[in-house]
Amino acid sequence: MLAPNPSPYTFTGTETYIVGAGSEVAVIDPGPAGTGEVGHADTNGEGHVGAILEAIGEARLVAILCTHTHRDHSPAATPLKAVTGAPIVGCAPLVLTDDGPRADAAFDPTYRPDRILADGERVSGDGWTLEAVATPGHTSNHLCYALLESEALFTGDHVMGWSTTVVSPPDGDMAAYMQSLQKLHDRADRVLYPAHGPAVDNPRQLVRGMLGHRRQRESQIVRLLGEGPQRIAAMVPKMYKGLDPRLGGAAGRSVLAHLVDLERQGRVVRSGEIWTIPN
Repeated sequence: MLAPNPSPYTFTGTETYIVGAGSEVAVIDPGPAGTGEVGHADTNGEGHVGAILEAIGEARLVAILCTHTHRDHSPAATPLKAVTGAPIVGCAPLVLTDDGPRADAAFDPTYRPDRILADGERVSGDGWTLEAVATPGHTSNHLCYALLESEALFTGDHVMGWSTTVVSPPDGDMAAYMQSLQKLHDRADRVLYPAHGPAVDNPRQLVRGMLGHRRQRESQIVRLLGEGPQRIAAMVPKMYKGLDPRLGGAAGRSVLAHLVDLERQGRVVRSGEIWTIPN
């Protein structure tokens, strides 16, 4: 189900998934509150929550799962629980202050899980079993969910077919993101269902391409720094040709994430906003 919150960061909107065809179902990433705009509390079962309830019909909702706590994913969990009594299950709560896009105000301060899932823990219902797959990187609390009966994986924002994922420090971590991508590449999932954009029926090929893309970005950064000291603001237009101007800030955050990773490896150093390769 598509939430009505399209934007340069969410593509056509947040995809909410209803899992199960029997007497019990689960909802993955119930989406934003109200009509999709931050601050519109959907406490009366209207808007996107109302659409979810209508789609569930007579089935019993036994779990509300969230992949992570950005405001386009988890805020509707609270009103959905209020209407149905279903527990909120999945990722750990996370609220922090940051100066980049998809952080700070983008985290959901209302998220209160009844049960936090660790990697490999499961939730089940009538005819289905969902297993948590820890995938930190986009956020430190990000989980994917494997539907064991159909070899499907719900990937949240970790892997999307329409775009690469924003990795925004300090919570977003490029090294963790690359490790999580490799983890998914090594799996045998048949199909991926991201929280934005269409299903992906070539999981290993897509993830392999994403790993290669991130390595190319790292190589670009090292090459630019080899030409002399650089600021991120000057690097982004050289690295992202034809980028939508609205996404410039997000691109800068991902460049920063690469630089932080390289800094940990001792391959780059910074002085204020200036990045260089050490002598």
